[in-house]
Amino acid sequence: MFGPQVPSVPASAVPDETYLLDVREDDEWAAGHAPTAHHLPMTELPARLSEVPDDREVSVICRSGGRSAQVVAYLLRNGWDQVRNVDGGMGEWAAAGRPVVTDDGQPGQVV
Repeated sequence: MFGPQVPSVPASAVPDETYLLDVREDDEWAAGHAPTAHHLPMTELPARLSEVPDDREVSVICRSGGRSAQVVAYLLRNGWDQVRNVDGGMGEWAAAGRPVVTDDGQPGQVV
């Protein structure tokens, strides 16, 4: 569906020190996100590519894994080599018991 397989990591195994890039839309982010995630909607990525670190591990997440897989493929084509898709996205993140919060630190939800 998304072309060649991209490197991936289970949501339960994303290391705490990984740069977690959340590529969901603003309303999805506002409803709930991982506490240490960095928000960069997929549609804004080409214009803001310099914000994504290329010197450390990056895990990309969306709601279910589709958009993030496309972003991982894009980053790989553009020179990133330490980038992985979070399998199952925020749905699996929450199901694995990992925290989901709003911007003010309150419990969030995945929409």
